[in-house]
Amino acid sequence: MRVVHSDPDILGGTPVFVGTRVPIKTLLDYLEAGDSLDEFLDHFPSVSREQAVRVLQLAKEMLIADATPA
Repeated sequence: MRVVHSDPDILGGTPVFVGTRVPIKTLLDYLEAGDSLDEFLDHFPSVSREQAVRVLQLAKEMLIADATPA
């Protein structure tokens, strides 16, 4: 399931959750500020819990892959 979309016609190509205009960065900003995932989802009902969790899983996988020696 694809959860991230980038299109020059949507917010200038900023990566957003598929089917929304909510930037992925907004989720990360909420979490960085100490807000809960539930609070983010309450403020952005167009984003599903499954989408948000999958984005966090992708970020985790990318960080682990980047930190793993070749």
